[in-house]
Amino acid sequence: MEICLTSPLDMHLHLRDTTMLRLAAPLSSDFAGAVVMPNLVPPLTNAADMLAYAQRIREATPAGVNFDPLMTLFFTAMNEQELAAAQEAPGFFGLKLYPAGITTNSEGGVSNLADAHRTLSIMEERAIPLLVHGESHGFVMDREEEFLGIYRQLATKYPKLRISMEHITTAAALQLLDEFENLCATVTLQHLIITLDDIAGGMLQPHLFCKPIAKRPADRDALLQAALNAHPRLMFGSDSAPHPRCKKESCGCAAGCFTSPLSLPKLAELFATHGKLDNLQAFVCDNACNIHGLTPSSKRVILHDQPMQVPSSYRSYGETVVPMFAGEQLPWSVKSIRES
Repeated sequence: MEICLTSPLDMHLHLRDTTMLRLAAPLSSDFAGAVVMPNLVPPLTNAADMLAYAQRIREATPAGVNFDPLMTLFFTAMNEQELAAAQEAPGFFGLKLYPAGITTNSEGGVSNLADAHRTLSIMEERAIPLLVHGESHGFVMDREEEFLGIYRQLATKYPKLRISMEHITTAAALQLLDEFENLCATVTLQHLIITLDDIAGGMLQPHLFCKPIAKRPADRDALLQAALNAHPRLMFGSDSAPHPRCKKESCGCAAGCFTSPLSLPKLAELFATHGKLDNLQAFVCDNACNIHGLTPSSKRVILHDQPMQVPSSYRSYGETVVPMFAGEQLPWSVKSIRES
């Protein structure tokens, strides 16, 4: 069995920088493009730094490979001139809002939403998408659900602002997609597969630990059904987040799953197993294009039901990263990629 995907997109990706970027970029370039997160150290807060980072991504991508970095800025209070400069920059996609201190390198995020309203108003006027890491600082299993009220406030106050609920993990978040036309969402590979029990039900599994934390089986099942049925406002966003092995296998385990090299084969397996392979194109490309008006670079990725051996780790430029499903054999793999 085979499937040909046209210009698949990853709508939420971490590529890091320097040596980690040089490892991660080639392993993420099966996609035609990706929305790249801005929470570097220091974060990307202006157009000049964003353009310089985009150039480093292109330099780290293998020659002859079509991979378009769709760039984001770390949300700060920005005026009309600053937002106009960002919007005019090649490859600019939107702003990413992090509640302060909620995840990796987010200490400079938003502490008081009232301080963000002027910037949000300008974004609505200029049709700049808002991407949100939607978690409170409450009990870890409740953080996303506690944030849903803020999504409702934003969607109501700014009805023309396109708001993406990033890496949703709960059935409750899915319900908002049917309440507000200006809301859309991304969902990761891991949240379609695992629950909290897979992380902490037996021996701790550091390479499955991510934020938002995986939730209950009912949440996982609801997300999977929405993806399999190609909900028109749900998009694939891997949230693939490489960390050095020493940062994952430690007492202060870094949050993030590295899934880029195996996302498409594992998604093909999931959709084929459930008899929904015809919906995979919408989930990994068409929905995003319809929502955001994207025209990605031409790329044809053919996957087939032949085994893929996931390496125990990826090593390059002095970095070692352990992927999800390390050492396992997956039943699907990439057969060929045609760049054009």
